[in-house]
Amino acid sequence: MKKHDTAKPEAQTTESENGATASGTNSSAGPATPEEAIRQLEEQLAAKGKEASDNWDRFLRERADLENYRKRANREKEELLNYCNKSLIEEILPVVDNMERALAHSDEETLPAVLEGVRMTHGMLLTALKKFGVTPVEAVGTPFDPAFHQAMTQVPSDEYPPNTVVEEFQKGYLLRERLLRPAMVSVSTVASKG
Repeated sequence: MKKHDTAKPEAQTTESENGATASGTNSSAGPATPEEAIRQLEEQLAAKGKEASDNWDRFLRERADLENYRKRANREKEELLNYCNKSLIEEILPVVDNMERALAHSDEETLPAVLEGVRMTHGMLLTALKKFGVTPVEAVGTPFDPAFHQAMTQVPSDEYPPNTVVEEFQKGYLLRERLLRPAMVSVSTVASKG
């Protein structure tokens, strides 16, 4: 009986091998062995994984581009709001200059009422400018800074160290942190000893 039992599985093995061979010859498109089928599936999985990875990278880049665009748009909007009054302020500054000149050259004994009115108007203009973020540039007594001062002349001086602003011909102004107009100044040089 044992011989018969061992012979029977051999016959089954032969039939399954014949079935595999027959199926291999009948379907030329499919893989011949399970190892080839696994390899094909792994290649397909790897291709789909690469495609998914590429799509994810593309999504992240587009998302970053969108975020950068939003930040840039917000920054431009904020700058527009902060500096939209620039041309208006540039028109007002000559009025302030003329009023300052009138105050500097008026005689207080003969025209006290006029001087008081000019002072009040000047103060109101400066207050209005300050509301819009306009502040004067510091000049006299400070070191010359070409980013904020425009040198009109050089003056020998014993009172000030070299390269210091000694006189201001026209005030400079800042609009928030940005220079609106430089101060026109004279700058000290070393006094000649004679």
